[in-house]
Amino acid sequence: MGQFFVIHPDDPQSRLIKQAVKIIQDGGIVVYPTDSAYAIGCQLENKGALERIRQLRQLDGSHNFTLICRDLSEIATYAIVDNSSFRLLKAHTPGPYTFILKATKEVPRRLLQPKRNTIGLRIPSNRIVQALLVELNEPLMSVTLALPDQEYPFVSAHDINAILGNQVDLVIDGGICGAVGTTIVDLVEGAPKIVRAGKGDPNVFA
Repeated sequence: MGQFFVIHPDDPQSRLIKQAVKIIQDGGIVVYPTDSAYAIGCQLENKGALERIRQLRQLDGSHNFTLICRDLSEIATYAIVDNSSFRLLKAHTPGPYTFILKATKEVPRRLLQPKRNTIGLRIPSNRIVQALLVELNEPLMSVTLALPDQEYPFVSAHDINAILGNQVDLVIDGGICGAVGTTIVDLVEGAPKIVRAGKGDPNVFA
C-alpha cells in the first residue's frame, strides 16, 4: 500500500512536500492535484516509473506525456520557444493549458511525439504542484489520472486511494479536483491551434 498525504492546498506543508519529492526521486509514482484534474507523475529520467504509469493507465507507446514545469525559463530548457510563442505562454501561464512545442535535446526521445519531435508542457497554478516542482528542481513527467473505463478523471483523492493505493507509491490529497483536462494548444507552426478544448478558455487564442 502506498502512502497517503493530506497537503493544504493554499499553504502546503514543507515537511510533506520534502517527503513527496524524496519518493519521486527514489523512483516512485505519485498522484497529485492540479488546477484541472488529478494527475500521476514521476521523475523525468526514470524509465521504470514511466512503464508503471503506462501499465496503470493501459497506455500504448504512442501516448504523449506532459512535462509539468514550474516557470517559463524551465519550459525554455525543454522546448524551442520563439518570441510569439513566449508572449502567448507568458499571458496564459500558470493555468489549465498544455502547450505543444518543438522539443530540445534535453527531452528524452522516449517522451517525444516521434514524427514531429514535439512535447507537451504546462505550468499549473496549483500551489501543491508548484511546491513539489521547486523542491524537485526539475519537471515532472505526467499524465492525467483516468482509468480506461472512466469517461472523466478522478476528482477525489480518497477514491483514488481506495482503488489505486496499492499500485502507486503516494497519493496526495489536495482537495476535490475538477474532472476536465487542460486545453491543449499546438504552437509548433507559430499560430495557435486548439487540439482539445478543456478547462482553459480556448477562445483567448482565436
